[in-house]
Amino acid sequence: MNFNTRSIREQLSLEFAFIKQTDSIGATMKSEEFEKFVKQALVNLPSFFKEKLDNVDIVVEEWASSDIARGRLLLGLYQGVPKPKRGTGYTLVLPDKITIFKGPIEFLSRGEPESIKNLITDTVQHELAHHFGISDARLRELKK
Repeated sequence: MNFNTRSIREQLSLEFAFIKQTDSIGATMKSEEFEKFVKQALVNLPSFFKEKLDNVDIVVEEWASSDIARGRLLLGLYQGVPKPKRGTGYTLVLPDKITIFKGPIEFLSRGEPESIKNLITDTVQHELAHHFGISDARLRELKK
């Protein structure tokens, strides 16, 4: 099957904008429970990775702003300097920031707690991969 990805992307962008605006994604999880799943995803990381985390904060927000999302449905976002690119001048800098977006994860999971938990785990691991210098293209290769 051949799809026109641009028109599909534009349509989804409009639908997500409407959902975000009306906040009609169905049942939503309490923020405390959602954040507990994010913490569990971090606790369940292999020790090797937990020991290597350096100068990174993880936060939860409802939705990405429109200037950041630019029509995409973002589940998470890494902002910072990946560890392999940090040089000797990397001192006295604010922590890298990983943002996990609650609204899109709930939307894609249809409010199902187990699905939300799994998507949070995948998203946290994906964004932490960026902290370690792994690109989206490389992550796609690794998933094949």
